[in-house]
Amino acid sequence: MPWKAPSLSGRVVLVTGASRGVGRGIASVFGETGATVYVTGRSSGGHTTESLPGSFDEVAEIVNERGGRGIGVRCDHTRSAEIEALIGRIRRDHGRLDVLVNNAWGGYEAHDAARFDAPFHESDVLKHWNGMFDAGVKAHLLTTKLALSLLLESAPALLVSTTAWDRDRYLGNLVYDLAKNALHRMVKDLAFELRDRSVTPLCVAPGFTRTERVMEAHRAQAFDLEPTESPEYVGRGIVCLAADAAVSAQAGRVLKSGELARTYGFTDIDGRSVPPFELPDHYDFEKTS
Repeated sequence: MPWKAPSLSGRVVLVTGASRGVGRGIASVFGETGATVYVTGRSSGGHTTESLPGSFDEVAEIVNERGGRGIGVRCDHTRSAEIEALIGRIRRDHGRLDVLVNNAWGGYEAHDAARFDAPFHESDVLKHWNGMFDAGVKAHLLTTKLALSLLLESAPALLVSTTAWDRDRYLGNLVYDLAKNALHRMVKDLAFELRDRSVTPLCVAPGFTRTERVMEAHRAQAFDLEPTESPEYVGRGIVCLAADAAVSAQAGRVLKSGELARTYGFTDIDGRSVPPFELPDHYDFEKTS
């Protein structure tokens, strides 16, 4: 069945870290729903992080082209003052926030991919900590804290953190694993705290995604792209969650893009049904014990 985005006309959405990659895909798909989409990032025009292509203003234009209203805002989500200004602007302009997608993640910046899975005792722990926790977990935590009052006023509302996850298997780097599991615990704890409120917190894990960073690695050394998905695949899943009147049943859970595709009956942009991402058995704690 061809993809048809549900209507979210009148909804206000914030997608953080959306200059490129998964955030770009998510914001673009929300544009197809007719929603107003705030697109944040640090890359604007010719000034991009790590010289990778993409900027938040470009993505805001994509949202407009697809039928929504895109509003690009520069925001460093590790800085409280910048997040406060952003949420204040959304409150003044619209008085509501229906969907927050926490996607800002500095944990991949300037890291050595070849050394990512080095044993913990050989790893650069402080470098990983600063990227994964300060520029990663902190960004999700601060944005959630500062946006939550507006989400509660706008309820029912959806709060999503993008993550990495596969059935509690090891993620290949100890600090990375800790950081991603911190996000999972954050939404689980929030689901408990908000159990009597109409805000649904959950995590969504994309699979092996053809982001700009991944495709740059592919150009340097080709690998099989068959198991990969586009950044819009997870975007379609999150849009379907936002349109689901029964989404509160998913509160506190970690959901995979491939699982959401099966549940809601959509495909990727190339028409393929990409299955849920799975790590090899040697990352399974039980099978290696």
